Amino acid sequence: MSEHATYDDVNLILRLYELRREEKFRKAREWFGWSFKAQTLDELYVLCPLGSDENAYYRMVISYWEMVASFITGEVLNPELFFQSGKELLFVWERICSLVPQLRDTAKDPALFRNLEKVARLYIQWMKNNAPDSYPAFSARVKGI
Repeated sequence: MSEHATYDDVNLILRLYELRREEKFRKAREWFGWSFKAQTLDELYVLCPLGSDENAYYRMVISYWEMVASFITGEVLNPELFFQSGKELLFVWERICSLVPQLRDTAKDPALFRNLEKVARLYIQWMKNNAPDSYPAFSARVKGI
């Protein structure tokens, strides 16, 4: 992958932004941002029961950001350019990171959300390199500390 962003990178980021503006996805993102605070599988199952709108919203948000992360890990999307405006990915990771080991164990799938985790870790390092105090402050805001 080129170290420099290309017009294709810009176009992909713009397309990803357009997808985030879709009405149902906007509703899912709003719900996730305000309401998703599950830390255990039991809390997840209460918050997002199978067949509920909340379960659909949870799956929609998580799968979208896992897909976006796969573009970065697959070297289709320039991470430097993405990190300049894609902090919602890191927000989502911060909200689910404590659940991921439990979800992987339950699904017997050690690769579950692997792209999201990898890109979140790269993003955290990018933040530390560019503004050392920004990640701890961001994480504390997201986790409500």
